[in-house]
Amino acid sequence: MSDAQVGILLTMIVYLLGMLMIGFIVSRQNATVSDFYLGGRRLGPFVTAMSAEASDMSSYLLMGLPGLAYLSGVADVGWTAIGLAIGTYLNWLIVARKIRRYTARTGSITIPDFFSDRYGDEKRILMLIAALEIIIFFVPYTGSGFAACGKLFSSLFGVDYHIAMIISAAVIIAYTTMGGFLAASITDLIQSIVMTIALIAILLFGVSTAGGMSAVLENAASLPGYLSFTQTYQPATGTAAPYSTLTIVSTLAWGLGYFGMPHILLRFMAIEDEEKLTLSRRVASIWVVISMAIAVFIGIMGRALSLEGILPTLSGSDSETIIVLIADMLSKHGTLATVLAGIVLSGILAATMSTADSQLLAASSSVSENIVHQFFHVSLDEKQLMRVARMSLLIIAVIGVGIAWDPDSSVFNIVSFAWAGFGATFGPVVLLALFWRRSNRQGALAGLLSGGAMVFIWKFLVRPLGGVWNLYELLPAFLIALLCNVAVSLLTPEPDSSITAVFDEMHQR
Repeated sequence: MSDAQVGILLTMIVYLLGMLMIGFIVSRQNATVSDFYLGGRRLGPFVTAMSAEASDMSSYLLMGLPGLAYLSGVADVGWTAIGLAIGTYLNWLIVARKIRRYTARTGSITIPDFFSDRYGDEKRILMLIAALEIIIFFVPYTGSGFAACGKLFSSLFGVDYHIAMIISAAVIIAYTTMGGFLAASITDLIQSIVMTIALIAILLFGVSTAGGMSAVLENAASLPGYLSFTQTYQPATGTAAPYSTLTIVSTLAWGLGYFGMPHILLRFMAIEDEEKLTLSRRVASIWVVISMAIAVFIGIMGRALSLEGILPTLSGSDSETIIVLIADMLSKHGTLATVLAGIVLSGILAATMSTADSQLLAASSSVSENIVHQFFHVSLDEKQLMRVARMSLLIIAVIGVGIAWDPDSSVFNIVSFAWAGFGATFGPVVLLALFWRRSNRQGALAGLLSGGAMVFIWKFLVRPLGGVWNLYELLPAFLIALLCNVAVSLLTPEPDSSITAVFDEMHQR
């Protein structure tokens, strides 16, 4: 191992130890399960904003988006980023305040809780179905984060992928198990800062190495369709292919996913003062737009470095290591540059860890709080509930490690499928629960089941047909779930007056 690699590794170890220390310190504040899963609803506006976006911008920010831009140019990744930016803003604007207010009124500490509490579901069927769907979609999502960590250490230090992945997962599991939601939120704030430093450092160094901004753009323009929003570059043939209006609409649908993301919605629920959500929205929206724009440009810049022969030409999932390769180049320019490279690579860890910790908490809460405690009515005191919560988190993490075992898995593809699952399953239910008085328990159940089923049906049976059917599964599944929810609600009895009274109370404030 070279001196530069040793310096990078030491920097990253310091970072990881810092995350563990935060978990240990915050663990003392977890007196109840509510503290463990929702931080006692005492997050400030900046922690709320940045922890929400850091947990949202997983490894696809520093690996998936640059990798996709490197391979195919602007169109695919650009429309995806635009959809995500719009979805982020709308989610903060129309959902955040309502769900904070509603869950505080009903005492809900998880999203499955909220569904059953909102509709007076005494049998907790909605909660059970929602909890099971969280487990189904979050376990592979968490696995994608572990895979990203494994790829990072394997490509940089030449260590075995599986060993690197397991060690990274162990660190994430350790501080999340100790500190719960509050530790995840505080570390997410720190991780968002590290991610920002990483993006800016790679941008400046990469552009300088490539010969300046004009050189980067000239190289990109030499590839057919690379800088177009209506064409996409085909790396296998070196030609441009049309990017149709239908595909653009399908790609923009990424933004619909935000309305159903449990780990983001939990941040809205946990803010101490709902009046501070306006500030949180502005901070979050600005950061998301700038960070995604830089991530996309890094992919374009990486392609220019390959065309100039400075970096090797990457293909397939290897393109997702472009930031790793640029950071490795940076580390060879002295001690300060080595430390900066270590911070950059810690940024990739930050992007991954900030999402994985939130996903682990959401999935484990579904097992321990929603299924074991509430659905099966297992009577446990607070200490026992905390032990079950932590054990559930550990078991789910181990399953995530198993899913991440294949080193050739694509981070972007795994995230894409899980994102569609949550967007289509929870998104329509959340929106109708918050904004439609006539929505009822039967409709919500129909929405949960149809959305989850259609994601699988469209992904594996319909989309492979190609042509007009080649749509990102989130869009058709979201629309079908919304339609089923509305139709079944209208065909079944109106909700009880006690339920509509709470709805009216929430809309009078």
